[in-house]
Amino acid sequence: MEEVSGDVELPDSFPGGSDAFEVIGLFCYGDSVALDPFNVAAVRCAAEFLDVGGLGARCDLYINQVVLQSWDDALIVLQRCQPLLPVAEELLIVSRCVESLAFMACMEILDPEQRRDQPGVDDAGARGLVGRRWDAEVVKELAARDLWIKDLIALPFEFFKRIVQALRRQGMKEKYVSPVVLFYANKWVLSKKTHKFWASTDEAGDGETDANRRATEILQGVVDLLPVEASGAVPVAFYFALLSRSLALELKEESRTRLRDQVASQLQFASADDLPLPEQDADRSVSDSPEVVTMESIVSNHVAMQRQGAEAVAELWDRYLVQIVDDLKLRPERLAELIGVVPAGNRKTHDHLYEAINTYLVEHPGLSGEEKAALCGHLECRKLSHEACIQAVQNERMPLRFIVQALFVQQMHTHRAFAERSDSFRYMLSGELIPGVAGAYTPSPGCPVPTSQPLSTTSPYTDAHTNAALDG
Repeated sequence: MEEVSGDVELPDSFPGGSDAFEVIGLFCYGDSVALDPFNVAAVRCAAEFLDVGGLGARCDLYINQVVLQSWDDALIVLQRCQPLLPVAEELLIVSRCVESLAFMACMEILDPEQRRDQPGVDDAGARGLVGRRWDAEVVKELAARDLWIKDLIALPFEFFKRIVQALRRQGMKEKYVSPVVLFYANKWVLSKKTHKFWASTDEAGDGETDANRRATEILQGVVDLLPVEASGAVPVAFYFALLSRSLALELKEESRTRLRDQVASQLQFASADDLPLPEQDADRSVSDSPEVVTMESIVSNHVAMQRQGAEAVAELWDRYLVQIVDDLKLRPERLAELIGVVPAGNRKTHDHLYEAINTYLVEHPGLSGEEKAALCGHLECRKLSHEACIQAVQNERMPLRFIVQALFVQQMHTHRAFAERSDSFRYMLSGELIPGVAGAYTPSPGCPVPTSQPLSTTSPYTDAHTNAALDG
């Protein structure tokens, strides 16, 4: 007689596995069933699979009356839903948890006293990034300060994405929502520790490729979650951190373009330290690196769109050039192209452009006179500060014509400074600057009061003479 085994072989599609099946068996035989946040999602999906309607209704009641009233319970159930998809989605377990968590997060922002068993936190972490430069360590500290944010950024991206959408739908202000996205990106995209962990735990053997694939998927989603228009809720340095990371990943062209547009819209708020710098490569010039080519495209976009902050962007670009012109493979015509990315009229000052060209001449002593003259032709001495003019006059690397122009501008600055001081001295003697001083002055015998004389208006260093000399 063949022995009958008591084992039951469950199909691979059975949700919840043997533990959920055991609970259903107990229910069917009339035994007591203990539901908790750790098993209710699996039992509900298994009950649906086996068409055990009574247990399914009991699970729904438990979810609505117990789970959705608690931050911790809703979070646990949502996390347990990941291996139960798509059944958990069809039964609305995921959507109910998402909406409940979003609602409780909004209540936390609006009134922390409303919270009972949920983490008692304030919104300092969400506000702490506004107006500050992005820094990975600071971000980690702020994320750990608010427990509700720390819980959300631990979720799989698909669940996190839906909660962010629910937060906006339920009316949470962008100044609180965007930093949460930043925290998530910092943890899963920008963190080197996460990248190393993914690379080391890949069972397929190609850990680096798998880590980049995961980071790419999340980064593309993060870019879509960020606000299209600059809101001030996220520091501009964060966008540049994403931009730098994206250069090493294979983003879709749509996501790459969107990220560049976001950077371009806030370019005037950036500092030179935010911009991505290329690494030295023995086989190519830094001007052809992805970093420089990308920044060239972003600045060109900003100029073409005629956005606000044109002068600030021009100065930012010149500061960036200062950091890359020491590359020995950088050709003078390529440098001229980079200089021309910003229209000459957008430059309020040429001090940083002068510094960039001077640094290039130092690192490339073999340039011909024509090449030097072509580069210096982008400089306008009238837009150099007095200190820069003094340095330019003494700079033997500069073409003679440029030195002469700088000398005229320096003399013009000197004349203007002398004229201003002479005016002040004349007003003081006449009592206009300090009333009563001139009237109280009694000269000694044989020592007449000095008479104020008007300054000459035909100085050889007036603007008309200087302009003629510069143009000639």
